[in-house]
Amino acid sequence: MKNVINIGIPSKGRLKKGILEIFKKNKLDLISERGERDLLGSIKNITNIKILYLHAREIVERLGDGSLDLGFSGYDLLKESEINIQKKINVIKSYNFGKANLVIAIPDPWIDVQTVADLEEIAFEFKDKKKKRLRVATKYPNLTREFLFSKGVTQFKLVSSLGATEAYPFTGSSEIITDITSTGETLRANNLRILKDGKILKSEACMMISKSALKINLLKKLVKLLSKN
Repeated sequence: MKNVINIGIPSKGRLKKGILEIFKKNKLDLISERGERDLLGSIKNITNIKILYLHAREIVERLGDGSLDLGFSGYDLLKESEINIQKKINVIKSYNFGKANLVIAIPDPWIDVQTVADLEEIAFEFKDKKKKRLRVATKYPNLTREFLFSKGVTQFKLVSSLGATEAYPFTGSSEIITDITSTGETLRANNLRILKDGKILKSEACMMISKSALKINLLKKLVKLLSKN
């Protein structure tokens, strides 16, 4: 039986802010020896819990391999992970923040393209006339591929996005993108438009547990407490 419970909390952004609020509301006092920037922490007066501040994507990976027992991340990142990782994780609770959609967005000037079916035509045109594939920049290759295939769009090439995905079509790095957005403002500001049926996935912040940790009693109590709101 292992004695230390490892809990993963996102190290930055809106997810981190929301999760810290939940701990605070439930009077769980998170402490870090070196303050704000510390990547390790604990809960005041509870000895065998270790808090790790990690990238939200890494939290999902580590819940999958069992090196985290409990973690908080986005539903989008869970669904993007490999199936064998998803099988090892249970979503215990979805929260009312961190809400965003993964969408397909295209350049505004493409007036003839309104739906995914129109995109399929464009993709074939690219292949036949330009002898190249339509490039889709994304940080979500698995979800993007799955969605496009399910809609009958097969003639495309995924481009891995390393930075601001919305800039890719305007730097000649891709024709279209898929990206996570909560308001669509950044897309609009970059002259991109979401396809009418281009919503791939709805996401929000979730509490997730590694299936290998289901039997830990202290963890059960903690989960109950953190599920309250």
